[in-house]
Amino acid sequence: MDRATLEAHLMLAERHVAQGEEILVKQRTLIGELEGKGLDIRAAEVLLEEFEAVQAIHVAHRDRLVKTLVKSRV
Repeated sequence: MDRATLEAHLMLAERHVAQGEEILVKQRTLIGELEGKGLDIRAAEVLLEEFEAVQAIHVAHRDRLVKTLVKSRV
């Protein structure tokens, strides 16, 4: 993959990581609100775990792209 393509992929990966962080914040906030109202939060917690797993994939992908770009500078 050429450098320009790697950089484009990195920009997309960075956007995915940022969006993922926003989703995690919203889900954690929702869980707090549900819990505060005494409602069942199990399904919301399961969904949060799924969001966290996807976020870990996004972060790992971004980190691989960064490492590839750093190696290509040498």
